[in-house]
Parts: sequence; structure tokens; C-alpha cells
Amino acid sequence: MTGRFARVLGLAAVLLATVACQTGPAQAAPVWEPSAQSAAARHDVVTWGASADQMGQGTADRGYRLVVHTSAAGSDLRVRLSNAFGDRPLTLDSVYAGLQSQGAALKPGSNKRLTFDGAGTVTVPAGATAWSDPLPGSLPAGSNLVVSLHSPDAAGPATGHWMAMQTSYAAQGDHTAEESAANWTETTGSWWYLDSVSVRPKNPATGAVVALGDSITDGWASTSDQNRRWPDYLARRLQKADTEVKGVADEGISGNKVLADGAGQAALNRLDRDVLSQPGVRSVFLFEGVNDIKAHSGVTAADLIAGYQEVVRRAHAAGKCVVASTVGPFEGWSEWDPAGEAVRQQVNQYIRTSGEFDGIADFDRILRSPYDQARMLPFLDGGDHIHPNDKGMQAMADSVDLASLDCDH
Repeated sequence: MTGRFARVLGLAAVLLATVACQTGPAQAAPVWEPSAQSAAARHDVVTWGASADQMGQGTADRGYRLVVHTSAAGSDLRVRLSNAFGDRPLTLDSVYAGLQSQGAALKPGSNKRLTFDGAGTVTVPAGATAWSDPLPGSLPAGSNLVVSLHSPDAAGPATGHWMAMQTSYAAQGDHTAEESAANWTETTGSWWYLDSVSVRPKNPATGAVVALGDSITDGWASTSDQNRRWPDYLARRLQKADTEVKGVADEGISGNKVLADGAGQAALNRLDRDVLSQPGVRSVFLFEGVNDIKAHSGVTAADLIAGYQEVVRRAHAAGKCVVASTVGPFEGWSEWDPAGEAVRQQVNQYIRTSGEFDGIADFDRILRSPYDQARMLPFLDGGDHIHPNDKGMQAMADSVDLASLDCDH
């Protein structure tokens, strides 16, 4: 306990910069922190997160009512707004946080205005992020938090998260202060401009784990609006366990690769922004690589191993532990071939035996069929032979050694 608390304080002053984007104006902009006291210094811990990506074009006088599911409990909620992929400043003139009642309706009395350095309006520079001021009051674990925001003049590339597996809402005009659902008649399956929520836990030694991954981590083939991604199941286990790790951030992007940009920035290119900049992170959970392997791009096991090693090096330099999982089976998916399977087996052998990680999860062993180890067990298969269903997601989360996430580095 004492060692972990000291480590949290010792790392509070680490400077975190936004990862460089290979294209567009987001290349040089830093993370923007409007408050004089950093989130880490206040012992804040991420309770929800979703990796930022480039969306379509922003729309002026547009509001979004975004539903997110928290993990760690705490007080003094803060939200992080992202303009990471914008090509111009983004002004948000009204941001509220409340608790969901049903659909777009909020629990009466729960909707509170957020401020930024004391102001009700914030302008986020192109390529940057902005944290709100702490909002007084407590937020229970496992809450359906609703963040409502409005921009009077949004234009150009928007930032958000495409595949939320969660229904949120949209409206023209500023209806953020309303608790009624009356004006929130449009739905969206994406999160817009919001990429992180933090709380201040009662125990200052409380930490978080960030899951860095692809569409499996993002929850594809799990049931929408039910929080059945494997990181959700993991979060529920952590709430009941005797561990100081309570926060979980899901930083999966569908189609994402470790080495190359494409469906979102490569894991190596978004590691700082999406993972290491999250407050209170104790461990990084690395579960990614199948998209590098199946793309027929000539990626070798040595290439992918070098990518993993870079994640470990950078995470360790930031004082974080790294838990890695083996790559799951995917024979039956259209891009499977024996050459890719050979790479997967070599990579998994490295993950299991190299000793370079602080912990190991063997999702391959959990998911694969005992009769054909290149294929997923049908009972756990979401139907396309690469994405697990709800049962598969739960089996993965249940197999994680929770003690491996609660480590010192």
C-alpha cells in the first residue's frame, strides 16, 4: 500500500504529451490542461475512457447527449473533451453531466453544469484536449453517466469514437440543461468530443487499468447498450475484488493495428494520448495484433514483437506495468491463412515465455476450440469466427489474474 501511494505521488509531475498524428493538424499540439493542479496530483482516477479518432465534419449549433458507463466510484467528477483531430479551435459553450433515467431522460436534479477554469465555455485548440473543473458530489461505480455538450460553431473534422456499442442522443440547438428527453429525438451510435471521465476515489491509492486493443476490446459482437465488452466484465470483477485497481478505461478501436495507422492511429502512435495520459493508470493491458497479422501486409512475428517491446518500454518509462494477452484464434475469418496462423503462434509463444511483461493473460487458450486450436470455440463465437460473443467476452474477463493488474513498477 505505502509503495503504491508513494509511486502515485512520485509520478504526479510526469509530463504527458499528445501523441503525434501522422497526418493533419494534430501533429504538434500538446495536451491542454487548463487547471493549475494536475489530475494526478489530486489522485484522480479514470472511471471511463474511449479512444479518440477522426469522425465526420462538425456541425454548428449541434448538441450531443452521451451515455457512458463508469467503473471506479468517487467524487469530484471531471470530463476530458478532445479536439485531437480538429483543424481549428473547438468551442463548447455548454457542458453538463447527469445520471441517466431512461433513454435521453435524466434523473431529476442530477444534471449539473461543468466549468473550465471557472468558465462555462471552453475553447479547445486544434489537436488538444481540455479537462473540466471538478464537479462536487459523488458518483457511484457502475453508473450510467450522461454528458451533454453543445458547440455553437463546430466545423471541420470532428473528434470522437465511432463504435460506441451504446446509444447516445443528438439535437439541433442547445438543450444541454434540460433533463427531459423531449428535444433529444435523434440517436447516435458514437461518442462525440468526449474521451475520458475521472473521479477522485476515497482511497488515494486507488488505480486503474487501461485496455489497449482493437474491435474485440471495443466490444464488437457483444450486445449493444448492455456493457458486455470484456473490459466491462473486468470492471465488474474489480469492483467486488480486494484490490486497489478499480478504474477501467476501454481504449479499443475497431480495425486498429499495433504498427500501422488505418482504422485509427496505430497503437504505438496513440499510446501517450489514449493510455498513458489517463489519470491514475497503474497497468496497461495490451491485447492487440490480430489486425496486423491478418492484413496480408507482410508483418512478421519479429515486427509485431518489436512493437510490443516498444509499448513495454514506454509504459515502464512512465511507471506503468504492462499485462499482455495472447492473440485469439480466427480461422474461418475471410483473411485467415496458414502463414498468418504461423505468425500468430510465434507471437503467442513469445508472449507466454519471454518474461518481458509484468503479467500474462492467455485469451487464446480461453477462446480456442480443443479440436482445432486455430478456431474459436463455437459456444464463444460471435458468428464471424474472430469476435467473441457475450459469453466469450465474459470468459476472457474472468480469466484475468486480478493481482497482475495491481502491480508496482
